[in-house]
Amino acid sequence: MKKFLGVLVLGIILLSGCERIKEAYAKIRPGKADTGVQEKPVFAVNTSLAVQGQIQDYIALSGDIVAGSSVDTFSDAAGRVAQVYVSVGQWVNRGDPVAAVDPSRPGMDFRIGIATAPISGTVVALPAQVGMTISQAVPLARIAGGGALEIRLYVAERFISKMALNLPCEITLDAWPGEVFQGSISEISPTVDAASRTMEVKVNVNNPGSKLKAGMFAKVRIITERKEDIVKIPASAVINRFGEQYVYAVEEDPEDPEFNIVEKRIIMPGILIDGVMEIQGGLVPNEEIVIRGQTLLDEGSRVNIIERLMPLSVN
Repeated sequence: MKKFLGVLVLGIILLSGCERIKEAYAKIRPGKADTGVQEKPVFAVNTSLAVQGQIQDYIALSGDIVAGSSVDTFSDAAGRVAQVYVSVGQWVNRGDPVAAVDPSRPGMDFRIGIATAPISGTVVALPAQVGMTISQAVPLARIAGGGALEIRLYVAERFISKMALNLPCEITLDAWPGEVFQGSISEISPTVDAASRTMEVKVNVNNPGSKLKAGMFAKVRIITERKEDIVKIPASAVINRFGEQYVYAVEEDPEDPEFNIVEKRIIMPGILIDGVMEIQGGLVPNEEIVIRGQTLLDEGSRVNIIERLMPLSVN
């Protein structure tokens, strides 16, 4: 009898404890404690917005900036350089004297010849030095005409089909960090070098303020394709499973407005550039999508948005 009474008292205590737990839970989630429905898990995610804007495909190359047109100055006769009239960086007009060459030999005196500039332009190289002996094949000076600059690039054979005259180019230099200079393809070689399997391409360079100089090293993006008003998202948001490519869009939970859920969206991807993917179908601009934490999600999963990250730039 004593044992029975002990068991009965213990049961009453346990039941009382369970009721208190239910009451405490009901205070936290009113109306939820007595339903018998198991709470759905909630996943922490980061989100961003799909953006309508521009995307462009490009080929990245590098090369040296050179004078667009340059001509060497030669002497009409072999001899000793008697005088140099110009210096590197100096502007000369066509016909201006560049250097005096004395063709005299021991026992023979000849008239000193004057080598003149064949074109108007800037002296960019001056190999002639007073006292040195030269032949007619040795240049005295190199003159770049017109001030135009260009970049000579060598395009790999697999990209040749994408090359065309007047394709726009974006040019950056370590000498001018943060600035982007514009240019375009002005010349394409008709042949491919058999040894390197590359094709030479020349790019004209716009030079506002004369900031660029011949000899500088430049990084060039040849823009091979540019699309306007497309939908784009971070490529990290895309999931590839079982032959499908999809993202999770965030929606309000119709069963409980306190929560957000995700909806699976099958997408039609376009070009992928620098971690940015063009979306040709499946999303519209300004839809909120999960970009971090999506690997554990399923259709209808509840999510808690920890951070809304800045969307991609429009350009």
